[in-house]
Formats: sequence, structure tokens, C-alpha cells
Amino acid sequence: MTANGWFQIFFFFALVLICAKPLGIYMARVFERERTFVDPLLRPIERLIYRVTGIDETHEMRWTEYGIVMLLFSLVTLLVTYAIERLQHLLPLNPQHLAAVAPDLALNTAASFTTNTNWQAYVPETTMSYLTEMLTLAYHNFFSAAIGISLAIAFIRGISRRESKTLGNFWVDATRASLWVLLPTCLIYALLLVSQGVVQNFRPYDQAKLIQSQTVTTTGTDGKPATQIVTTQSIAQGPVASQEAIKMLGTNGGGFFNTNSAHPFENPTPFSNLLEMLSIFLIPAGLTVTLGRMVRSPAHGWAVFAAMSVLFFAGVFVAYYAEAQPNPLLHTATMHIDQHASAMQPGGNMEGKEVRFGVADSALFATVTTDASCGAVNAMHDSFMPLGGLVPLVNIMLGEIIFGGVGSGMYGMLIFVILSVFIAGLMVGRTPEYLGKKIESFDVKMAMLYVLIFPLSILSFTAISLMMPNLGLSALANTGPHGLSEILYAYTSATGNNGSAFAGLSANTHWYNFSLATAMLVGRFLMIVPMLAVAGNLAKKKLVPPSAGTFPVHTPLFTVLLVGVILIVGALTFFPALTLGPLLEHLLMHAGKTF
Repeated sequence: MTANGWFQIFFFFALVLICAKPLGIYMARVFERERTFVDPLLRPIERLIYRVTGIDETHEMRWTEYGIVMLLFSLVTLLVTYAIERLQHLLPLNPQHLAAVAPDLALNTAASFTTNTNWQAYVPETTMSYLTEMLTLAYHNFFSAAIGISLAIAFIRGISRRESKTLGNFWVDATRASLWVLLPTCLIYALLLVSQGVVQNFRPYDQAKLIQSQTVTTTGTDGKPATQIVTTQSIAQGPVASQEAIKMLGTNGGGFFNTNSAHPFENPTPFSNLLEMLSIFLIPAGLTVTLGRMVRSPAHGWAVFAAMSVLFFAGVFVAYYAEAQPNPLLHTATMHIDQHASAMQPGGNMEGKEVRFGVADSALFATVTTDASCGAVNAMHDSFMPLGGLVPLVNIMLGEIIFGGVGSGMYGMLIFVILSVFIAGLMVGRTPEYLGKKIESFDVKMAMLYVLIFPLSILSFTAISLMMPNLGLSALANTGPHGLSEILYAYTSATGNNGSAFAGLSANTHWYNFSLATAMLVGRFLMIVPMLAVAGNLAKKKLVPPSAGTFPVHTPLFTVLLVGVILIVGALTFFPALTLGPLLEHLLMHAGKTF
């Protein structure tokens, strides 16, 4: 670890801190229907949308109606995405004449982008046409993010309102999230990316002549190995900057290119790398300020921000420390050859990393992208040291609430706030209260249902895959603890709607396409239902005046309790699986054993 590396980490966090307050206040004004500086431009567009679609913006929805409308909207867009993928060979803006996407892969991709997961079991530049990228995938990048923001705002309204049966209007919230928050920010952001060298065009792929021809071995139509001489290389391009902006800002993460933000056309410079990391945290951090402003307790919003920050720094410290160390297996092997090779890997573990960014920025990016439900990567997590790979895995297992996905991180964190307040109430022997609302049995049951669905999906699918050699294990590139980590990471990433992967798992099979799609849908929509039930129940409650026994939710003590509950409920649930995966791999690596 170096002083320069830590400076980059603290500089990044300082930018997040500076941007959180103004953006959070702006979003609170947007969703409380207060006037903003962009209203003269956007308000007429909003009214036009409501007239064309027949939406009554004054209509308020109960939590059940809010949830049903959101689910039906998501279902329709999923089916439309699937249809366009299957028909892309017949549609325009396909200069490479790419074929229709296979049925199981098309379903997996449609579920992935609908749920804000953006898991990619395919090579984008050889699978998706420009039209598919823009009309379906980028569309979902906007609306899956807008839905997440809308749900977080609905939960906050449930806390702030009293004796109310409604949580707002889903259509209005999603429209305002798109028009006021996502779209204008992305327009500026995309131009900044273009200025750094991110490509933006509709040209067919260029063909570059190789200086030296290559011999490639493939499988022929008869199933036998066949060799061919390759003299040219295809240089993929397309409307990348516009897709990159919303994929990062909306914590979507799906890359235009297979190597994602490690590709120089997606992430060409250190400045673009900083912009991309900042944009991942921008809205989730701002929503903590929005929370404090809408519930009339700014200090509570900052207490939640502090809890997220503590967990963020814990993760980035472990990841950076692990990746700054030399691989002991390589060190030992080299020492047998050269007794003077004591300086083996002085820069740390550079396997799978871009030299443009180095160890510090790679460890930081991996922590940020898995703290949020983003999934974009600028280094390969599969190549991290065992403890370095443990950090992204644990970040997702905690529920991606360390700032978290756009909206989903906030309502996930508020579920843990409910549990923390309940535990605090039990400690002092009185009915727990949260910002003047009594937390009762229904709220705790729904909160626990939300918490239990997550590990049930991850651990069940992982266990099933491990017990089916022909389906689950045949796609593994590694055995032993690392192979377990690859499968565990896949279902954790899918259920957590993250989308990153330990790439040693070849997930484009019938089993993984269907099972991972199911995990994504469970992790997104099945968990939303109990969350909305809690919000609807809180909105109906009366306010009770604070008393001597009321646990304050704006103090450092509350932050400590919240962090403790997150670690106990989240991390310990997965501790046995982690022990058999990255922790065991770490111990075996230092013992000189591999699989």
C-alpha cells in the first residue's frame, strides 16, 4: 500500500461527500414537488407525457397498487426486451448482421436488465446489435434505475407521512426520476466521457491488419479441431458513451464491451475512471440526504451515511491490503529459480488488472461497484487474491446497502434500520420507535422476510448447482475452494442484482441462464413486496411524542448499532460458505497448495 494509493481513495470519498448534500436536497425538492431550476424546461414535457399516456398525476396509490403497477410495468418491458433480442436479425441498426439471441440467453438478459442486474452471459460486441443496445438495454438502464429511486422515495414517504393510506404515484415518481435526475445528468456525463476518448458512433466495426498473423484452433462442423490463419482483427465500436453514462449512474453495470470498464473505449483515462466510480455512488449517497430532509431529521440521514461510510472503508482497506501483497505461490516458485528474487511482485498482485489504474484504483473500483448494485469492473475479480475477492463477495452478501444500488440500497438499508431500532427497543424493554412511529410485529415480520429471501435464494441455488455435476460443475474452470467461490459469487451477484462475476464460470448454459434469471427476479421483485408492505404500514401510523426511553437515530451510538446489526444479520449468515470458499483458499495459498 502506498501514500498515493490512499490519497486516491480519500480524494474519491471527499468528492462523494461534497456532492451528496446538493444532490440530495435537489432530489428531495423533485419528489416533494417543490420548484427546481429545471422546472421551466421539464414541467411541460412531464405534462405532455401524462396527457399522452392518460396518467392522473394527482392520483395517490396504496402500497398494494404501487407494487402491482410496478410489477406489471416491469413484466411488459421484460417481454418486449425478449422479443427484440429474438428479432434483432430482422431489425435495423445491425451493421454486423448479428444473429438472433438464443432463447435461454435472451430470457436471461431480459431478466437481467429488467432487474437492474445487467449480468452478461454473452460477449456484447458479438451478440447485441446497436438497436438492441439502445432500444432495450439502455432503456432498462434508465427505467430500472428510475424504479429503484421511486421505491426508495415511496419507503421514505411511508416513514414521513402520518395516518396516510398512500405512498405516492408510481408513474409520477418514475417519470420525475427519469426526467429530473437521470436524463440531464447523463447528457452532461456522456459528453465528459466523449471528451476522454470514449467512442460514440454508429459505424460498422473496423478491420485492422495484424503485423503478424496468428494461428487459431477452433472446432469444426464435424466436431474435430480445425486450425485457421488470422490476419485481421475486428475493432468493435458503437454508441458507447451514451450507454456508459447511464450504466454507471444508474448502477446498472452492463458493459458495451466484454471487458467492461477495463476496455479503453469504455474507460480510457484515470479521469474517466474517477468519473465512473463517482457516478456509481452519486445518487445512493445523495439519497441519504434526501432521507434526512424528507423525514425532517437531517442528522438521521447523516447517521445512515456514516454507517455506510464505515462499511465502505472497511471493505476498501481489506481489498487494497490484499491486492498490494505479492502472491506467495509465485514468490515461492520464483525463489526456487532465483535466490535473489526477494523483490517478487513489488507492486502487488497485478494479475487481471489494467496498468492504467494499478492496484489501488482496481481495489477501490471493485469495492465501489459491489457496495452498489453496479457490477461494472475495471479489473477481473476472479484474478484477485482470495481476501481481495472476499470483499466484493461480502459487499453483495450484505445486501448491497453500503450506499447500494440506485434506490435499492436506500430501502435495503432502511430495512436494517427497522431491525436495529427493534433490537434497541428490546434492550431497554419498551416498544421500539422510529422517528415517532412504533415498530410493531407486522413491521418486523416483513423486515425479516425481506432479509431471509436473499440468503435463501443464494444458498439454495448454489447448493443445487454443486450437487449436479453435469449442469452446475461442468461450467467451472477451477476446482476446490475457488470453484465454490465462482458458483457462490454467481448466485450472490444475480440475487443481489449486481452483475459482476468470477469469470471462471462459463455461465452461458441452459441451467445457468434459467437459474440465474430466476435468482435475479427473486432478488429484485420478491424482496420489494415485503419492503412496500412495511412502508405502507408505517404510513398509516400516528406519531408518538419522544420520551426518555426513545432510542435516538441520529447519534454515533445508532451508527455503531446499525453497523453491528448489518454485520451480524448479513455477514454471519454466509460465514460457513465463505469459510469453505475464499477463506479456505487464502489459508491453502499460504500453505503452498492449489487445485
